[in-house]
Amino acid sequence: MTDGIWLRFLSGPDIDELGLTRLEIVDAVEDAVREHGEGRTSFEPRMHLMPNNGGIGHFNVLRGHLDGLGAHGISGVKVVGDFVPNYQKGLPSELAMATLFDPTTGVPLAVLDATMITAARTGAMTTVGARHLARRDSKILAHAGARGTAWWNVTMLDDLLDLDEIRVTSRRPESREKFAAELSAELSTPVRVCATAEEAFDGADVLVEATRLTEPEPLLRTSTVRPGAFVVPYGTVSAVELDLLDVIDKVVVDDWREAQSGRFGSLRRHVDSGRLSPDTLYAEIGEIVAGRKPGRENDAERTLFWHRGLSLLDVAIAHLILRRAEAANAGTMLRFH
Repeated sequence: MTDGIWLRFLSGPDIDELGLTRLEIVDAVEDAVREHGEGRTSFEPRMHLMPNNGGIGHFNVLRGHLDGLGAHGISGVKVVGDFVPNYQKGLPSELAMATLFDPTTGVPLAVLDATMITAARTGAMTTVGARHLARRDSKILAHAGARGTAWWNVTMLDDLLDLDEIRVTSRRPESREKFAAELSAELSTPVRVCATAEEAFDGADVLVEATRLTEPEPLLRTSTVRPGAFVVPYGTVSAVELDLLDVIDKVVVDDWREAQSGRFGSLRRHVDSGRLSPDTLYAEIGEIVAGRKPGRENDAERTLFWHRGLSLLDVAIAHLILRRAEAANAGTMLRFH
């Protein structure tokens, strides 16, 4: 393929066959977060494309560049659809495609199914947050939400923490039962199905809210966040109470510009009302990973990590996949120009 410009297409099955481990994905994400904290990245907050489809879904467009990958860095763009009713058609609620580019020539290098990347990078970011903000002796993980990123959140956190119990819940009984069965087949930690979010979150050490609400509803209540808890609320629509931040000792985000952008996000009302501001924000996670600010400093701290999904993480995992695919000669080479 010496003539013209060729790129590598990697389908979902192609990527699955590469056998990436959860730890490899978490480490790639942490490296990207560290680069962000060191100022060696370029990216823009996500953009939303809102088709005239009756509100059933929208597209997110994410763009990012990391200086430290490849010979000259790597640039990428991801488009991901967010369509909650897709489960009714047997489809993932989030389907995504990513493209990688040489930042010195603009030559496209790869086109990838980024559906797994989208879910895995979210779980990996939750886990990077837990590495620095959760108590290492955390024993009970509570997770609300059973689709999309849920699998990666729970399995990656279980890899990190020596858990005694995993509690899962979701709005539909069949969904939470199926999720619990899948987790039990993969993990040795006991999995308990809870009928309500209140039951799941009560007394938990790590509280993850990853629901798919269409209207705000306080599922994760302030009163359930006990001393020493690590809280991760990142649903598209708010599922937390407005006074939640009043009991939090350290609020950390992935990126402050990203936190302020767009119309969605679990803490959207907190930003818009001024409850979350540069004065109340403790740090961006990159500052902590890069060693510029401490993470958790004692076992009594209540910490909260809100991540909206940095494009840098998509680029980092896509690059990891591309390198592995090149070594294995996987995927399909396509003539571009």
